[in-house]
Amino acid sequence: MESWIQRLFLSALLLGLTGINSSAYAQDDGSSDDDELEQIITPDIKRRTIKEDDLDSENFEMGIFYGLLSIEDFGTNDVVGITFAYHITEDFFVEAAYGMSKTEKTSYELLSGGVELLTDDERDLSYYNISLGYNFLHGQVFISDKWTFNNHFYIVAGAGNTDFAAKDYFTTNFGAGLRFYTTDWLALDLSMRGHSFTHELFGESKTITNLESRLGLSLFF
Repeated sequence: MESWIQRLFLSALLLGLTGINSSAYAQDDGSSDDDELEQIITPDIKRRTIKEDDLDSENFEMGIFYGLLSIEDFGTNDVVGITFAYHITEDFFVEAAYGMSKTEKTSYELLSGGVELLTDDERDLSYYNISLGYNFLHGQVFISDKWTFNNHFYIVAGAGNTDFAAKDYFTTNFGAGLRFYTTDWLALDLSMRGHSFTHELFGESKTITNLESRLGLSLFF
């Protein structure tokens, strides 16, 4: 009888211990999940959306420009022209340019009263040249929190011809500028150019450099 009661008591004790262990394990497992959830960090980051204009994949560029051309001995005059460029790579390009201007009277003509060194037709100046250009310092301009535009600086150098005073002069040119891309097919161009040639308009050989500042608008296609 006693052995039966002992076995019954032991069985009940074992069942009670098993229940306690299961409850403790469940509690430990729940607390572990809570700890893991507390360790998860959710940063409150506000990301801004930026619209960036990609450059057009086409390599041809055509533009027009207006500026001021300082012609030695003949004052500073308006100049207009066109350009056509082929972009060989992202950095190198070839550009052809044609410009026109009309010169003023020299200081000698103004002071002498009636002396005119050139006729009206001879005061017309035009030039054309072909240049090799190099793009560098590629960057971006941020207009607002959502808009950014590409830009870069460039240098050019080349040679061509200047038609002035009814004569043609071999001319070398050099310059630098900043190109600002407003869209993937439209760009603003702000640059300075120098045109050097030798003439004998005043009886002796003289080498001059005509400085030109221009603002241009280019289309890519």
